[in-house]
Amino acid sequence: MRSHALLDDLRWRGLLYQHTDDVGELLNSGPVSGYIGFDPTAPSLHIGSLLVIMLLVRLQRHGHRPVALAGGGTGLIGDPSGKGSERPLSNAETVAQNTESIRRQLERFLDFSGSNAARLLNNAEWLVELRAVDFMRDVGKHFTVNYMLQKDSVQGRMEAGISYTEFSYMLLQAYDFLELRRRHDVRLQMGGSDQWGNITAGIELIRRSAGLDGHAITAPLVTTAAGTKFGKTEGGTVWLDSAMTTPYKFYQFLVNADDRDAGKYLRFFTLLDRGTIEALEAELAERPEKREAQRALAREVTTLVHGEQAVAAAEEVSGLLFGGKEPQSLSIEALHALAMEIPVFTMEPKDEPTSHDVLEATLVGTEALFASKGDMRRMLQQGGVYANGRRLAPEREPLAKDQLLGGEYVLVRKGAKTYGLVKVR
Repeated sequence: MRSHALLDDLRWRGLLYQHTDDVGELLNSGPVSGYIGFDPTAPSLHIGSLLVIMLLVRLQRHGHRPVALAGGGTGLIGDPSGKGSERPLSNAETVAQNTESIRRQLERFLDFSGSNAARLLNNAEWLVELRAVDFMRDVGKHFTVNYMLQKDSVQGRMEAGISYTEFSYMLLQAYDFLELRRRHDVRLQMGGSDQWGNITAGIELIRRSAGLDGHAITAPLVTTAAGTKFGKTEGGTVWLDSAMTTPYKFYQFLVNADDRDAGKYLRFFTLLDRGTIEALEAELAERPEKREAQRALAREVTTLVHGEQAVAAAEEVSGLLFGGKEPQSLSIEALHALAMEIPVFTMEPKDEPTSHDVLEATLVGTEALFASKGDMRRMLQQGGVYANGRRLAPEREPLAKDQLLGGEYVLVRKGAKTYGLVKVR
């Protein structure tokens, strides 16, 4: 097989798991349209989705045409790949809303202008109107039950049981590939290694029903060196939607990557070149305590997903909470980001507010910083209470307007690591 710069890049990055034998020849023949499908059973893609998103990004950067297919039709069924049990069916309205959210997320990564402009499609366009009898005659006749039972997505569910609905998902995805081949000359499908069976079913359908060729590239599934599922934390899944996972938490997830994973993630999820990544890996091996590889990883990926301003705010908040950064140096964007991570309290404005007025505001609510006024006084006596980085005395002290962060906030710290933000209304 003739190689291609895209295949060489994927191979070096550890992203080339399986491919059809002649995909190199296809890529060398000229610009190729390649697609990946995205499942809209959740309102956002998650950080694990970045692996296949970056396949499309790299495809486009090597001169080919990426197609992102939102599964507005297949999302009504649900992909059984990698699932240990039947999952609840989503209703049409939820799938439509999720599909639109995912479309907006994908638009951040791909270039929709130029000669190899990206394209966003929705398989509801052809699947929702598909007649059952036509589907069984035109698609089902090309696949034996034995063929379908051999696929990993089905094999993994045989013991627990799989419904006919999920069993048929493979045929729907195969039909997607056929429709894309016919309508848009899409000749390549990419995805995670768990999709190999579904992808090759599509290649088989294209060959049998249309006499045309189809091709495949898959990437390995992401795992951590510790053996845990990538993208899962104690707080749950790390999402790409900032309303579901804040940019700060997203940044922190990456900056805390295990030393054993940092180099791999730099290759998988960033656009940094080989020389830069290898230099970061060498730096990590020599001076792991500096965590330069993790910082580069967090900066690059958070910029891709949330933008440069979000990265700057996340770094400022990290510097405050973990690096001794002075509160007075925080930008207004960092203060807003911080307000999403720590308890926020409000204080009614007074003509002559004092430090105790601010502290008493933090006694209210389920996230109160102090258990009681007595607890607050004890901490003050022990010198363990700070406002905007300054240790507070037990006596009431006046609070000047020019002491407010961003003109409206006071950052209260109890002890070494417990924070609250008081907004003076």
